Amino acid sequence: MAPSTIEDQIKMDVTSEKIEHASIDETPSFTPEEEKALVRKIDLTLLPTMWIMYLLSYMDRTNIGNAKISGMETDLNLTSGEYSIALVVFFVGYVVFEVPSNLVLGRTRPSIFLPSIMILWGTLTCVMATIKSYKHLVVLRVIIGCVEAGFAPGVLLLLSSWYKRTEQSKRFGVYISAAILSGAFGGLIAAGIVDNLEGAHGIRGWRWLFIVEGAATVGFAIISLFILPDFPATSKRLSERERRIAVARLATENVTAVTENSERMGNWQAVKVSVCDWRTWAFVVGYMVIVGSSTLTYFYPTLVQGLFNDASTYRVNLLTVPIYGFAFICTGITAYFSDKIPSWRGLVITGWLAFSLACSIIVCAVYNFTARYILLVLMAAGLWATNGGSLAYASSAFAGMNPQARGVSLALVNALGNLAQIYGAYLFPDTDSPKYIMGFSVISAMLALGVVVYAGLHVWFRRRTRSFFEE
Repeated sequence: MAPSTIEDQIKMDVTSEKIEHASIDETPSFTPEEEKALVRKIDLTLLPTMWIMYLLSYMDRTNIGNAKISGMETDLNLTSGEYSIALVVFFVGYVVFEVPSNLVLGRTRPSIFLPSIMILWGTLTCVMATIKSYKHLVVLRVIIGCVEAGFAPGVLLLLSSWYKRTEQSKRFGVYISAAILSGAFGGLIAAGIVDNLEGAHGIRGWRWLFIVEGAATVGFAIISLFILPDFPATSKRLSERERRIAVARLATENVTAVTENSERMGNWQAVKVSVCDWRTWAFVVGYMVIVGSSTLTYFYPTLVQGLFNDASTYRVNLLTVPIYGFAFICTGITAYFSDKIPSWRGLVITGWLAFSLACSIIVCAVYNFTARYILLVLMAAGLWATNGGSLAYASSAFAGMNPQARGVSLALVNALGNLAQIYGAYLFPDTDSPKYIMGFSVISAMLALGVVVYAGLHVWFRRRTRSFFEE
């Protein structure tokens, strides 16, 4: 029977943790060698597949920024306001359809569901090359947002369903690193495509950008149909013994998993359990801060171009690479050590947000362009390092929930967190160039809120853990 209140959910979590603590010395039904072999098998199939899928997803979502400075803005006669609207409309359908998509995913096969929607949005990305007007751009962005809505929350649910709490930070770090590298390589790829294919067959370079990246997405989606595993208890790519181990090892850390005999929670009941848990809303606010601040991603080319007015499009794309490169290193280090100190994840996130806050405040006060570029690099590192960390933190907090309710909570965190991208798209209008004081001021305020939220979550979880072991 599902818990009806927050207190019931917390009591259920604590009871499960007490059983786990009391049973820690019992002989497991599988050997450590078997568990290591299984985790290695999961890592070698699930992680690389998810990584490439998310890499392509993020490139398809953000290539509009590279297309803008490569001729799309001129060809379509876009104003700064129209470009911002083109960014915003993507997230309308994206936010609305995330929770329903995860409810559907929980009752279907991820190995079919996720590649299928990937084929659809990849095809639509190719169609982006045919747009002739601002209206065409807006309509296609809305449709792509609706189709792609099921991917990110689906990945979060699948990752949280395979790994223990103490294993999740590194895996979520790997997942987020795909977005970071897609930003870095996206600039290089965009520069290469635009320069080498400009005018080929009478097609502008920015249109080739959509064709090439969309085709790559469709191609890998077809490959992933044969690689991507389903949920632990139902994956046909594991033996019966491996499926039993996969479920049993998750139970040792109170991570619930759906089995053939488990009672399925109804959709509305799952939604009720999720929305009535205050932890869901705390993580929604916290993730909204991070995602809203990370709207800088869409403006990296524009911001860099404003800092270096004499830079060519090719040089602008290259100058965005160090931003992502440093963020990649910091995210990897943070993810690795966060799994070693899982009870301190909240404080780690708080520290990175405070660091980015300091950088953002200094950007508002310093007008030396080289100094601002360096601060932008440092600030981005803090934002990317907290992105994967916050998702791992939320996944760990929701681990004891019924899988259907956990899917709803993770989808709500990702969906409502992405609402921040709607107003974030208006933070850096061309009229504020080159200082962009309004954008950095708003981001500073959001980061300050994030520091308070994650510091509060850290204190609450630490006190709850301490009181449990003192009983």
